[in-house]
Amino acid sequence: MHTSTRPVLVGLFLTVSILLATGCGSSDPLRSPSLATMAQPAPDSFDVEMLTSKGPVNLRFYRDWSPKGVDRAFYLFRNNYYEGSRFYRVIDGFVAQFGGSGDPDIDAVWKDMSIQDEPVRQSNVRGTISFARAGRNSRNTTMYINLVENTRLDSLDAGGVVGYPPIGRIVRGMATVDSLNGEYGAAPMRTDLTADVLRQDFPRLDSIAATRVTRMW
Repeated sequence: MHTSTRPVLVGLFLTVSILLATGCGSSDPLRSPSLATMAQPAPDSFDVEMLTSKGPVNLRFYRDWSPKGVDRAFYLFRNNYYEGSRFYRVIDGFVAQFGGSGDPDIDAVWKDMSIQDEPVRQSNVRGTISFARAGRNSRNTTMYINLVENTRLDSLDAGGVVGYPPIGRIVRGMATVDSLNGEYGAAPMRTDLTADVLRQDFPRLDSIAATRVTRMW
């Protein structure tokens, strides 16, 4: 190696090392998610504070209820995937459903990142949270909160899969969830659910401003 190039190479090596050590060289966790990072298990339990347009809601997740589901939920909430997400399906006497990141480019990345089905270990009682799905191994980023005792969902055969496994529950703020705007019913589901379309066509949908993992154990 020529002596004049050695300081340049050493400098480049140190720069790359510093970037990696500080995280500046890492990929965006939502736009370029790491499969290795996503494969890491979530804590046994964790709490999330969700700030909605109607007020705060506190959620708690339990890995033993649905390991694959909670692992996915932990990754999404830890990286604030749901910032800008809208409660686009609020059906009185049934569920309040949300999903999508609020950013169509991020949504496109996650569209096909589904997880495997799991058996139902807990019941879809009022206040519990489950992933929505549309067929086998299709749980992805869309979740719903049970507004009533939806125990029939525990054993419902839909799309060749039996039951919707709860992954967590509301521990504070159920009154806020009950107050979410349900004037549009299921109509938004007949769109492509992108942030711009929901904002323009259904302007009074409630939304999620931010989420924060507050406790893990």
